[in-house]
Amino acid sequence: MVTVLLPGPLRSEAGGESRLTVAATGTLRAVLDEVATTWPRLARRIRDERGDLRRYVNVYVDGEDCRHTGALDTEVPEGAEIQILPSVAGG
Repeated sequence: MVTVLLPGPLRSEAGGESRLTVAATGTLRAVLDEVATTWPRLARRIRDERGDLRRYVNVYVDGEDCRHTGALDTEVPEGAEIQILPSVAGG
C-alpha cells in the first residue's frame, strides 16, 4: 500500500480526504492510474490530457521531487508516501 497526501485545495476532489490509500506500487504512473480510477476528478487536476504531470503540480515520493527522479517512472516502493502539492501563485 501507498499513502497519497493531499493539501486542502485538492481534498474536495477526493471526497474531502487528506490521505488516500492506494494498492498500486511500482511506479508513480501506476499509482496515479489507480488514483484516476477511484478519484477521476482528482486525477484531472494532477495530470493533463496526455497523462503527463501538470506543470503547476509538484509530486514528491518519500520527500524526493519526482521531476528529478524519473517523473512518472519514479519508483514507488511498498509503504511509500506521496505528496501532491499544486503550485501557489501570488504577488
